[in-house]
Amino acid sequence: MATGTAAGSLPVFDGHNDALSRLHALHPDDPVAAFTGGYDAALDLGKARRGGFAGGFFAMWVPPREADDDGRRAIMAEPSYDIPLPPELDAPHAASVTLAQAGIMAALDAAGALRICRSVADIRAAMADGRIAAIMHLEGVEAIDPGLAMLDRLHGMGLRSLGPVWSRRNIFGHGVPFRYPSSPDTGPSLTTAGKRLVSRCDELGVLIDLSHITEAGFWDVARLSTAPLIATHSNVNAICPHARNLTDDQLRAIADSDGMVGLNFATAFLRPDGRMLADVPFEVMMRHLDHLIGILGEDRVGLGSDYDGTMVPNGLTTVAELPALCAAMARHGYDEELRRKICCDNWLAALGRVWREG
Repeated sequence: MATGTAAGSLPVFDGHNDALSRLHALHPDDPVAAFTGGYDAALDLGKARRGGFAGGFFAMWVPPREADDDGRRAIMAEPSYDIPLPPELDAPHAASVTLAQAGIMAALDAAGALRICRSVADIRAAMADGRIAAIMHLEGVEAIDPGLAMLDRLHGMGLRSLGPVWSRRNIFGHGVPFRYPSSPDTGPSLTTAGKRLVSRCDELGVLIDLSHITEAGFWDVARLSTAPLIATHSNVNAICPHARNLTDDQLRAIADSDGMVGLNFATAFLRPDGRMLADVPFEVMMRHLDHLIGILGEDRVGLGSDYDGTMVPNGLTTVAELPALCAAMARHGYDEELRRKICCDNWLAALGRVWREG
């Protein structure tokens, strides 16, 4: 069940999508049929083929018990906002949903729709075979117990990346709220359990994603982890002062660690006015990429779309439209080598550094 690459486009390896949680919410009974046959989503097999989507981080994410995405987006369309953090999740519920989404990913692997990759060699082999190369990622670790037994279980199932928090607190740390304008300095640092989690991730070679975490938590990870610092789907606070975006000091720390940042397509994190509105020209995305490249260098910047988890710009609403972003980079003056780095090669190199390959 090959994906291929769209004619004239570059292969894209992406830092973040929420396809698993969307499949779990909309098609829990037959997610394989939905993904392979096409459904109301930004990412499915047909769209991947058309857009040259080669793979990326597939997030397992547990929505709030009383999710109100439409209400949140309406508030985020205002000139300023400060949405309270959702309440903590209970661990049994989080574990149940997480394992269900892991099961969806395993079913997609078994059906040949994607391949769960545990190494860069796996990713390259999947891409060579025309299969979507998928990293199992956990966004917010409410499913993990204080003793970290669930971490080891998920690692055995293929987990190779996690974000300690989503935008709510848990026993390991604190996430930033959806707040504009704001810096990411919004709350406490990692808990004692969170520091143990970082150490265990380093031992296992599990990537620690710094998107969503408070600035204090970011600096804890920077002090504790021996791995390069990675933010899979974050933007520039100096351009869009949203709590979810990174300061220049954070970007410099990522650069110093030989880490990586993936550009988030969420409109509220792109637009200088912080509003969740779909009218975002490609030039705004180029401003963020220019700034990231200016601090991180050409080898540490990629894409982290957040497809199926947020509102994205008009003209870039599904992975089938990714060639339009590649074309915008070319118009902006990025040569083919730089476009290839941003679209794919930088992620594979960064993963090799985190996973200590090669």
